[in-house]
Amino acid sequence: MRALDGIDLTIREGETLGLVGESGCGKSTLGRVVLRLLPATAGSVTFEGRNVLAASEKEMKAFRRDMQIVFQNPYASLDPRMTIRQIVQEPLEVHQTARGSDLRDRVLNLLDLVGLAKEMADRYPHEFSGGQRQRVGIARALALRPKLIVADEPVSALDVSVQAQILNLLIQLKSEFKLTYLFIAHNLDVVRYISDRIAVMYLGRIVELGECDQVYNQPLHPYSKALISAAPVPDPDFDRSNRMLLPAICPVLQTLRRVVASTPAVRWRETNARSMIQRFGRSLRRTSLLVTLPKSCLHHRNRHNHYCPKSCLCRGNRHNHLLKDCVAFRPDQAFQQRCRTKALAVLFI
Repeated sequence: MRALDGIDLTIREGETLGLVGESGCGKSTLGRVVLRLLPATAGSVTFEGRNVLAASEKEMKAFRRDMQIVFQNPYASLDPRMTIRQIVQEPLEVHQTARGSDLRDRVLNLLDLVGLAKEMADRYPHEFSGGQRQRVGIARALALRPKLIVADEPVSALDVSVQAQILNLLIQLKSEFKLTYLFIAHNLDVVRYISDRIAVMYLGRIVELGECDQVYNQPLHPYSKALISAAPVPDPDFDRSNRMLLPAICPVLQTLRRVVASTPAVRWRETNARSMIQRFGRSLRRTSLLVTLPKSCLHHRNRHNHYCPKSCLCRGNRHNHLLKDCVAFRPDQAFQQRCRTKALAVLFI
């Protein structure tokens, strides 16, 4: 079992990348691995051309200035024995970026920036509401003027009205400090409001990635469709009978089986991404869906001794694979970097 499996993700400078998915799919783990708060067993995390996972302890301290996190639980992420002043000034003291009166002034300016009165600086966390505590967490993350902030479900534990305040604050700070966000959340409306692009995560994999409106209005992957259809609609007259439920068997494989069974002329090829582009380059512009299949499901060979996905897909039973093994790509994305050497099934519509 892998918490993260085959993640290939790029966050552009100055954008907000929203990461959505069900509980336990690996969203928070991904955010912590990016910051090296959790060790990675393989792979690399590149920040401004440097590998974070290969950095020494001294180099990692420099990385910390540019990469910060806002934790999910505002009640557990603040030390109850420290005042708000001590919490916010701790990063400045560790990195020795301010001292004396300059340190005091910067702490008060940070509190004012996130909408907290200066008189609150000497209070303890238990004297604040959840929204105020989250503002303290944001002030602490901003103390070192980072370039990247991982916001790990920063509004999930807050009331709806307070959520709006925190989201507007994050948008304002992004514009003011030219920040880049990896925004992790469950609430699809929240992610749509704040994000430029959205990545959908399922069982440790990114199953769909695209512009915000694209993913919401024209989702490709069955899990994305089910996730969006499950979002509550504040309309009592809304027809909820069309809600999509995921069956135990992967819907993509079910569709492929039906296509194969009804259309014997469908052609399958086992190929890597580069040769696929060379063979089908022009046709891919008309492709509505590309599906990658793991090689483990292609262990049947035909009479020409070639792998035959058709025979595997039509048999079912023990050859069924989890939804995470199928990844949907839009033709305009650089899927050749993601598919690697997996076998590819192409549907032309």
